[in-house]
Amino acid sequence: MIDWSECSEVERNPAKVSGAWVFKGTRVPVKALFENLEGGATVDEFLEWFQGVQRSQVDAVLEHAQRSLETV
Repeated sequence: MIDWSECSEVERNPAKVSGAWVFKGTRVPVKALFENLEGGATVDEFLEWFQGVQRSQVDAVLEHAQRSLETV
């Protein structure tokens, strides 16, 4: 399991999206990125569909996920 608390570009608030991890400053769940990528979307498409999310945030989330997998 990935520890999102160590990623500076995401946040969790019980009053926001039922406490799901979201991209900081948005209501877009991190889970939405991975679901869309798994469904065949590109990062550019995701950014177009979820306009509040910045490319730097997506890059940081993907890098964090990759680092987490390398330490398992």
